[in-house]
Amino acid sequence: MDPRTDLSPALEDSPPVPAITPVAARERIPSIDVLRGVALFGILIMNIVYFALPGAAYGDPTIAGGSTGADYRTWFACQLLFEGKMRTIFSMLFGAGVALLTSRAEERGAGARIADIYYRRTLWLILFGVLHAYFLWGGDILYGYGVAGLLLYPFRRQSARFLTIAGLLVLALLVPRSILEARHLDRLRAGSEAAAAAVAAGRTPTAEQEEARDELRERLKEMKPSPAEVAREIDDHRAGYVKSFVRRARHVNEGESSGFYNFGLFDVAGMMLLGMGLLKLGLFTAARPPRFYAALVLAGYGLGVPLNWWIAARDAASGFDPMVMYVDYSGYDIGRLLVALGHIGVVMLVCRSGWLASLTSRLAAVGQMALTNYLMHTLICVALFEGYGLGLFGRLHRHQLMYVVVPIWIAQLALSPVWLRRFRFGPMEWLWRSLTYWQRQPMRLASTAGFPAP
Repeated sequence: MDPRTDLSPALEDSPPVPAITPVAARERIPSIDVLRGVALFGILIMNIVYFALPGAAYGDPTIAGGSTGADYRTWFACQLLFEGKMRTIFSMLFGAGVALLTSRAEERGAGARIADIYYRRTLWLILFGVLHAYFLWGGDILYGYGVAGLLLYPFRRQSARFLTIAGLLVLALLVPRSILEARHLDRLRAGSEAAAAAVAAGRTPTAEQEEARDELRERLKEMKPSPAEVAREIDDHRAGYVKSFVRRARHVNEGESSGFYNFGLFDVAGMMLLGMGLLKLGLFTAARPPRFYAALVLAGYGLGVPLNWWIAARDAASGFDPMVMYVDYSGYDIGRLLVALGHIGVVMLVCRSGWLASLTSRLAAVGQMALTNYLMHTLICVALFEGYGLGLFGRLHRHQLMYVVVPIWIAQLALSPVWLRRFRFGPMEWLWRSLTYWQRQPMRLASTAGFPAP
């Protein structure tokens, strides 16, 4: 059924059904768009590593990309301020968007019809994510957001307190999971060492010891691959599209199934619930007093940065031992959430004050076109790093990747406002909305005359 009309003859004399349409420019919340733009740029700082270097190098700089000097300092700074923090903000804003979309439609009398719009929107996002992950880049987040989004609709009317507590509880489930995973890895290591000792003594290892050795070997291929395995991964990325696709498909198949449901779902759903609650508390709208945001900055950075510093230093001191890293994951969510709240406090203070108006207006445009700009990151980086592009995969040091990030930022800060002066949406936002509302949306600003007001 066309969501913008009511075709039932039995209701001809009833009051017109309120139209459900995309949010109008005048209804947008500028501080949320600015924050989304900041988060998107911060995500690129981390994603560029995954675009350009072997997967294990993302958390372990000794694998590839350099682990000394400027490369180590780049890794360490990212662990303190960016890794997981910007994704946290992005996830919370997605949850906030769920609350905004549904509440605005229900206030207009849309009733249960908003469920149709909401789930259609979410299912299209899942499809976008699957296509993006399999055919372009395995680090996609759209699929995960879509799957987690399927669970959020029933919670849309819950109180800010309920949503905040629920989000924190879901995230808290990751703490024991990380500890149990570390203990399991420790048992595998002990069994593998026992198998090696048995072989050295001329005995046959037990079936349990052989199983532990084999499982540990497979696990270490992901976190501590051998130089030969790293070289094969680099060669695959520098080869043609087919070879890269086959490797990526294997990774995505695991990452969007068991890998996602073991960890990713809790991460994304917890942050989205938290974002819904924080929106209702006015955190993202720059509506709270300056002293509130200042306190958020002090608490977030004052507690989060030292915790992240300790975790990063401990991982490095262990030689990035997988067991140590799994144990440290138990404090990961606390540290990233605290620093993310500090970042949010800074952005809200800037938005409230009117400082850096030219920059914030450009960041708001970037945030308004977040889906388009996110996918542009993929297209640009795939063209630079994959073998069917310039083939730079594995050739740049970690700190040199920032020389790629900054020009992309500058280009999107320059082009996003220019686009939005002529068009209502970014290209992908237009496609997503047209599919969601099952009606072609007007694109050019000049064509909006007579279009039903949202």
